[in-house]
Amino acid sequence: MTALYPQIVYGPVRSRRLGISLGVNLLPLQAKLCTFDCIYCECGWNDDNRGSHHFNTLEQVEHSLRTALEQMAAQKELPDVITFAGNGEPTMHPDFEAIIESTIALRDALAPNAKISVLSNATQLHREDVVRALRRVDNNILKLDSAFDATAAILNKPCCKYSVATIIEQLSQFNGQFILQTMFLSGVYNNKPFDNTTEEEVVAWLKVVETLRPQSVMVYSIARDTPCKTLKRVEREQLEAIAKRVEALGVTCTVA
Repeated sequence: MTALYPQIVYGPVRSRRLGISLGVNLLPLQAKLCTFDCIYCECGWNDDNRGSHHFNTLEQVEHSLRTALEQMAAQKELPDVITFAGNGEPTMHPDFEAIIESTIALRDALAPNAKISVLSNATQLHREDVVRALRRVDNNILKLDSAFDATAAILNKPCCKYSVATIIEQLSQFNGQFILQTMFLSGVYNNKPFDNTTEEEVVAWLKVVETLRPQSVMVYSIARDTPCKTLKRVEREQLEAIAKRVEALGVTCTVA
């Protein structure tokens, strides 16, 4: 069963990709708010979770995060990473840059060894404030699930104008200072079969990796409940084969 995050700060949880992670949810607590409606999203469909578009305020986020970090410090169990994810796309928040600035200050004061990570679908990179904020975090993790618009339309169901070519152009402004994250899977959605692990898909995606040369790449497949029930997980052996092709380009790649 898919589920929302009912708190501003949640966890800590053990992340497959990041270690002991303290999650931060800037989005509504009782509704999903995202520029994508991914068929594999653990938070479910946008329409099934539609509600108030109320963002958690800077003050609420700062208070919740400070309280959580102080409690963890008292228990001598500080997180490896503070991760912005939650019930949708965190960079949609109008005060995203100010929240990142506040979080850096809290991290430096209370958990100086923790990294700050943002999991983003890269749809807000037209905003200068978002780009500035992402340049300041330790792990700027940006999604691209396919080099083809048609495949992205199936997997991600963008709720905004979306073009892979535009996203690639916007990603290039980081000059490789970001982590590229890609979900690999296959299945059927709305009677349309798809598979972003075909040779055509992987070769086109590898060309994007070679062009952008991110600091690293994360490849993974579904591990939690999904709103679409006709999806197939890609096995680790296949993901590792893709990772080897990334590393042959001179780019570090991890498999989760």
